[in-house]
Formats: sequence, C-alpha cells, structure tokens
Amino acid sequence: MKMQIKIKGLEAAVILAIVLVIMGVGVIGFGLSPQVPVMLAMSFVILWSRIRGFDWLNVNEGIRDGIEKGIVPIFIFILIGAMISTWIAAGTIPTLMVIGFKLISVRWFLPSVFIVCTLVGSAVGSAFTVASTVGIAFMGMGITMNLNPAMVAGAIIAGAIFGDKLSPLSETNNLAAAVVDTDLFQHIKDLLWTMGPAGFISLLLFILIGHDDSQASLTKINQTVHILQTNFDLAIWVLLPIVLVFVCAGFKMPAIPTMLLNIFVTSVIILVQQPQLGLAKLATIITDGYVAKTTSKSVNLLLSRGGIVSMMPTVALIVLTLSLGGLLVKFGLITALMNPLSKHLDNQLKLIVAGLAACLGINIFVGEQFLSIILPGRAFKVAYNQGGLSNDALGRVLEEGGTVINYLVPWGVGGVFLTNTLGVTTINYLPFVFFSLLCPVFSIISGITGWGLLTVDKKRDLEKAIKTQA
Repeated sequence: MKMQIKIKGLEAAVILAIVLVIMGVGVIGFGLSPQVPVMLAMSFVILWSRIRGFDWLNVNEGIRDGIEKGIVPIFIFILIGAMISTWIAAGTIPTLMVIGFKLISVRWFLPSVFIVCTLVGSAVGSAFTVASTVGIAFMGMGITMNLNPAMVAGAIIAGAIFGDKLSPLSETNNLAAAVVDTDLFQHIKDLLWTMGPAGFISLLLFILIGHDDSQASLTKINQTVHILQTNFDLAIWVLLPIVLVFVCAGFKMPAIPTMLLNIFVTSVIILVQQPQLGLAKLATIITDGYVAKTTSKSVNLLLSRGGIVSMMPTVALIVLTLSLGGLLVKFGLITALMNPLSKHLDNQLKLIVAGLAACLGINIFVGEQFLSIILPGRAFKVAYNQGGLSNDALGRVLEEGGTVINYLVPWGVGGVFLTNTLGVTTINYLPFVFFSLLCPVFSIISGITGWGLLTVDKKRDLEKAIKTQA
C-alpha cells in the first residue's frame, strides 16, 4: 500500500539541514571517511521516517530504488580499476607519461606543467592521483626554480582537474552521467562547451604568468623518463587502448562494452609482450592492481595502483550515497523542498544558477564531491526538464558547480588532500586554479546566451537524427 504522508517544505528543509550537519561534522569536523557520516545520516532519515509513519517497506523500496540507478556506474567503476591496472602493466600509461614529460619546458614551466598534468589526468582519470605523484615532482622542480609554490600548485591542480574531466575513466564523470541518465561520452562532449574555453584560457594565463628565462635543470624529469624506459615496455602500439577508447566513442559504443573490449585488448598486449607473465599473474593484476618495482619511490607510488579491489571504497560510498538519495526521494523530502523553489525557476539562467548554488552549497557544508553530484542531480532533474533543459545540461552543471569546486574548499575532501600533499594551503593556491574558477563563470554565460545548452527539444531532434543515420 502506497503511503500518502504529506511532507511540508519547512519540515523537509529541517531534515535536510540535519543531514548536511551530520555529514559535515563527520567529514570536516572529525575528519572521518565519508562512508560513516553518510551511514549515520541514513540512520537519522530512517528513524525520522518511522516516527512520521512510513513503514519498513517504504524504507526498503527507497534504498532499492536509489541503488538501482547506480548499478551501471558501480560496474563501470569496477571496470575502471581493471583498466587502470592493465594500462600500467601494458606500458600504456608510462608511455603517455614519457610523451608528456618530453613537453616540459623550463622557460615555460607553468604552462608545461598544466599541459602534462592534463595529459596524465586524461589517461589516469584521477585528479588526486596526478596531484599526489607527478604533482609532487613538479612542486620540487618549481621550488628549485624559485617559483611561487602557490602558482606551481595551481598549475598542477588545474591541469589534473581538466584532464580528469576529459577522461572516460573519471569516477565523477561516470557518476554524473549515471545520476542524470545520460551517455558518458555525450556527457564529456557537453562538458567541452564550458570546460574547453576554461582550459584554454587557463593555459593562456599560465603562459602569461609562467614565462621564465632561467635555465634550471630537468634532472628529476630525465631520471623519471629513464626509469620508465628501463622498467616498462614503451612503444607506439601500447597506445592502442587509448586509440580504441576514442574509436568506440566515435561509434557511439556504450561505456561498459568499450571498457570490456579495452581490457581484453590490453590483456592481449600484455601477454604478447610478457608471455612469461601467465594468465594467473594477469588475473592478479586485474583484481589487486599493478605493483611497480622500480628504483624510484615516486614512480612506484604513481604506478602501483588500479585493480578491482581498489575501487571497493568508492563502490561502498556510492552505494551508501545512492541509498541516502533514494530515501530522500522516496519520502518526498526532495520534492517538498524543490516544488516551491521550482515555481520560481522559470528560465534557463535561473535553473543554471540554482543548480550551481546547490552544488556549491553541498561542497561548502559537506565537502564531498560525490554528494555534490548525487543530491542536486536528484533534486533538480524534474525542474530542469520542466524548464526545457535536458538531463545533459544538468549533468554539466553538476560538474561545473560540484566536482571542480571541491578542490577549492579548505575543509573539503579535495582541499584537505591537496594541502597535505603539495604543502600549499588551499587559500594560497585557490587564486591560481584558474580552470575551476572559470568553469562556473562559463556555465552562467551559457545560461544567459544558451550557448552549448542542450534543451529537451534539441536532444529529441538529435536522437532522431542519430536513429535516422543508423
């Protein structure tokens, strides 16, 4: 029997505020991993629902409905772990790193760092990984060259985030696409309307402030390149998996078959190059990740990663947050809060600004980028469609106001991580993370002009054209 319990806007606002406080205090105040605060928030919502008269069937249905929407991204996250480990074992990521390192210029250090971090980030699909490995090496070089550490950190972080947004391996890209029910590659294509110009202007700004005529040594980079060349099979054919990703994208192949095919092809490359490895060892690499055993600790740190097991903490967080989101929707809390607000969102600019504000608010109060995607994504989906904007437009806003901003919040997960990793406070490097600062600006511009915004009608016409071509 369907429950007909009326939830008022004020009550919904109070419950959601308490949820945000529970998660904010846990993540920010006590420095807990987000899984536990989210679970506590779920417990509070379930307790409230029982007091208000919802039965256990409603609770179970809410959790099930929430998780159901995340089955595909959860599977994708598992495949991402397998892809990363096989790409390293095959020499794909090391080869791309060497190509990137060749682009380093002492005279144009900051723009070079931005470009290399973008390239590595697009291959690895993780801004955290880029900043904590390649970024540390660049920080050492920058300090040696007497550059402002905040500028160097800004170039590293901006490039890492930009690369993350270009990568089909990015967890947040996959999550945002899944939350709004859109194709992953279409989502990345939509991001380019605003993040492309933001990345280009960021590069110009780093060129403007990063020109240096000094002749500092590139010894660290040369040593890293030598270690990669010594310990990995670097060749043009190991870039085939990257080419395959773009080929599959060109044929509009969904993410799951693309990744499965990629893992298979990469595994074949590994076995051809290293026949002594054997299927058992290859299976271990896919499951547990690749472990680099070079003479460099920094290289080992960078390239010892991947594997299905490495994705389990992320999978756990996604399951919990999707469950929480499902409960908030099932009990009508999101609807009760959004209905009064959506009446005032009568044009695309208001929808864009409201979406950005919601993502920014969750980043500030909670400091967790996954929640800055999931909660506003669920809350604004109906309002965006009623306002004429497609799910694709909402997916882009979730990234522009959620993912890229998380690294600029001093008490957020991204901000704390980067401060501890690079040794530069969030407040100091924030002015130089041009990419993150520019993304919301271009988002608002698109809301004013309609530039790059996919409306419901435009999406319907696009889908018809694709079907006609097929």
